[in-house]
Amino acid sequence: MEKAPGSPSVRGSYPQKTAGILSSQYGINLFLAGLVLTFAWAVHAVGISKSHLLSYLITLMLVQLLWMLWYLCRSCTQRRLIREKDTHAGARWLKCGITLFAVITLILDSFKIGYYVDFSNCLSAAEGIFPVTHAIHTILQVYFLWCHAKDIIQSFKTLERFGVIHSVFTNLLLWTNGVLTESKHQLNEHKERLITLGFGNITIVLDDHAPQCNCTTTTLCSIFSQGIYYLYPFNIEYHILASTMLYVLWKNIGRKVEHHQQHKTPFKFHGITVGMIFGLIVLISTIAKVVVYLIQIGRSKNKSELALTMFYLHAISVLALMCTAGIVALLIYRLEDRSLDNSKNPARKLDAELLVGTAAGSWLLSWGSILAIICAQAHPKYTWYNLPYSILVIVEKYIQNLFIIESIHRKEEKVNDDIKTLRIVTISRGSTLSLTPSYKEIYNGRAAGDEGELPYLLNGSICARENDGAKEEASQANCPAMHSASELSFYSRNSVANHKRRILKNIAVFLFLCNLSLWIPPAFGCRPEYDNGLEEIVFGFEPWIIVVNLAMPFSIFYRMHSAASLFEVNCKT
Repeated sequence: MEKAPGSPSVRGSYPQKTAGILSSQYGINLFLAGLVLTFAWAVHAVGISKSHLLSYLITLMLVQLLWMLWYLCRSCTQRRLIREKDTHAGARWLKCGITLFAVITLILDSFKIGYYVDFSNCLSAAEGIFPVTHAIHTILQVYFLWCHAKDIIQSFKTLERFGVIHSVFTNLLLWTNGVLTESKHQLNEHKERLITLGFGNITIVLDDHAPQCNCTTTTLCSIFSQGIYYLYPFNIEYHILASTMLYVLWKNIGRKVEHHQQHKTPFKFHGITVGMIFGLIVLISTIAKVVVYLIQIGRSKNKSELALTMFYLHAISVLALMCTAGIVALLIYRLEDRSLDNSKNPARKLDAELLVGTAAGSWLLSWGSILAIICAQAHPKYTWYNLPYSILVIVEKYIQNLFIIESIHRKEEKVNDDIKTLRIVTISRGSTLSLTPSYKEIYNGRAAGDEGELPYLLNGSICARENDGAKEEASQANCPAMHSASELSFYSRNSVANHKRRILKNIAVFLFLCNLSLWIPPAFGCRPEYDNGLEEIVFGFEPWIIVVNLAMPFSIFYRMHSAASLFEVNCKT
């Protein structure tokens, strides 16, 4: 029965809808203001210094700290109340991942504090206050997400919407600040490498934000300044993960959930040996490649070209294997007749949107490289490897996105009705009752509901059939035949299903390790999009660098998010 337009429930939804719109607009303006301030500092705008940007970020973090403390205190006073939870949000493995990144972020903050102490004579107070505030913010935020990421807030909804969205965009701004700082460092190194490749026509002007004074302890300053940039990739991943978890919390405010049992899906190593072995081979070879690349690139023209060639050949091989694995998984899905779960799920919807949205960063770089190869007048030998590499990047992400999105939307497999009614128990000649492994779980599941129901013993076998709730005794001649046919049919279907499941689990764990492997090179400075040099000639140095700096963070995040999604797929399969 439809509710009248003027009913209380309909009228009550309007303020909450308005609160959602107002809070989202507040968050966007908060983010845009910080983005403009960040851009002004990056281009050395007159009257804008790093202390202004850090003061803005410190203020945002302090406001979020106050809101989280208020929420935690209110939760403690209402501990006895039964609260609704979103079982799909804030998975344990996701919390463990963000905790790992947070720990490394705390190490980064300690390095920044040490760096400030050594250069305290010429650094502003904001540069010392920022890492301290950020460390406190990190500790409290991780605790908040561990305890309340699954909450479905039903009280103080308007206030909570503003608090959560403030937290989302605060983390996005901290992510932007980390990306920009790390990109400026990479750009300085890139400008120096181009000379070794023979691109002398590109003007090299280093964008230096180094302190204008001497360090008190030279050795410590070197450790802190170099170590900071190796830790930034983890800080960047921490903030983007935190913002996604908080966004799901914001979407769940005031949501009505369907109460159904959520089955726990722990990660198991059984049956994934093949995928694990191949994935570890890719991971180890990728780490070795990154080490060699960073050592060789920029040393001389010949060594730089060899490093780029090595990078492209390794990446082409890995991407080709990933495409093959993804196609096999999709073919297995096409052979199965299983419906998709289309129920409302903010966490799952966000996962799918992030996969497609962040993949666009890599696709933009790949199409730029393809166009540069087609339009360039001169082609060094190593640049031709860039063509198959760029094409495979596009195809691999396309296939992988299809596999992951379909996997997280597939309903869990249920036992067939025919199998549920089949209960076959074998009795050994030693009068000991033993259940065969394939039927043990099914028999136990039925035994609870069939207490007192005894099957008929015929020639050392137990046979039972149900027909409209009534039991019929089978003849001695027909029972063994029925037993054999049913057993053969069950074993056949069960064997095929287990074989498919094992293949899918191996593919998921292989792709998981491959995505971790492909996250490492760009995160730690192995970026041929910078060092190739061909794109700078075709598009111009500054335009191409802007494109790379905008697209690369999304490409890096895509790999980490894909790895997280594939871990969930492996647990679910």
